[in-house]
Amino acid sequence: MDFIDLKAQQQAILPALKERIERVLAHGQYIMGPEIQELEERLAAYVGVTHAISCSSGTDALLMPLMAYGVGPGDAIFTTPFTFIATGEVIQLLGATPVFVDIDPRTFNIDPEALAETIAQVSRNPRTCHLKPKGIIPVDLFGQPADYDRISALAREHGLFVLEDAAQSFGATYKGRRSGSLAEVAATSFFPAKPLGGYGDGGAIFTDNDGLAEVMRSLRIHGQGSHRYENVRLGLNARMDTLQAAILLAKLEIFDREAAARQEVARRYQDALQNIVQVPYVSPDGTSIWAQYSVLSDERAKWQAKLKEAGIPTAVYYPLPLHRQGAFTHLGYKNGDFPISERTCQLIFSLPMHPYLSIPDQQRIIQAFVS
Repeated sequence: MDFIDLKAQQQAILPALKERIERVLAHGQYIMGPEIQELEERLAAYVGVTHAISCSSGTDALLMPLMAYGVGPGDAIFTTPFTFIATGEVIQLLGATPVFVDIDPRTFNIDPEALAETIAQVSRNPRTCHLKPKGIIPVDLFGQPADYDRISALAREHGLFVLEDAAQSFGATYKGRRSGSLAEVAATSFFPAKPLGGYGDGGAIFTDNDGLAEVMRSLRIHGQGSHRYENVRLGLNARMDTLQAAILLAKLEIFDREAAARQEVARRYQDALQNIVQVPYVSPDGTSIWAQYSVLSDERAKWQAKLKEAGIPTAVYYPLPLHRQGAFTHLGYKNGDFPISERTCQLIFSLPMHPYLSIPDQQRIIQAFVS
């Protein structure tokens, strides 16, 4: 059994994939070909924003908005320690300082109350008193958006920007709005395992801010100005390949159908496992796209062993919070600083989740828990 079955998806759309890829091979515009603009227009319309800027990875999709905001040494960016390293990595790459905030124990997203307290304490904390608060990066973990109304209110109060890390939530909603439109700027990933994934790395940035969009389009191509050999700023080589855009266009055609299938898979898990392990909580304010289906249990090792014996793969997202990673040792955090994140890392594990998980296969997974 596959943890994520990309082969079944490919079989379902193989004719469309071949047609899209052959079109690129025919025109030969492998860099910034016409599929790039088509994809960006389709993504912007889907999310409900003015600009979608494709790029080479979800990490670059986080990095470019920070560059556009002028983030650098002396700046404090608030984010969660319970996430993939890319969220904290891009902050530190620019010389700024990640300031971690513990998570809500139900949604696993950044806790707005803890965020308010941490922002208020920056100037009083010896570790952070030399820093200037500049922005917030909430992470829409496992496919569920964070509480953006409360986070945005805090940002306005303190003069901070908000960058939505929607790497796992493309297709989810919050209070009727789609992920990617929940802050002034948002970043998503098209890594193959994501709900909308390519056949390699890729990402996109979303915004309604014309000025930000212009700067990020420049940053994407070495800080390009009005033509190829005019460089008005230092930038990146962060373009999406035309072939990846073609693949994503084919996948977009079935994305809504796959999103509905994910909801059914999640519902069957919820119904069957809610009295055995702690199943995911979805806020009534929104929906999850179920990038992962993650449960909690004090008996994680036992359940993983039983599932492995039955030939069922599992994964742990994430075994170690960012503040305990070697890359962030210099920040001075210690074990116990973020107890909810640390405890969640000890209990959490994820089950197979994808739109092509058959009812018999899912029953087999569930049976491994109840037998």
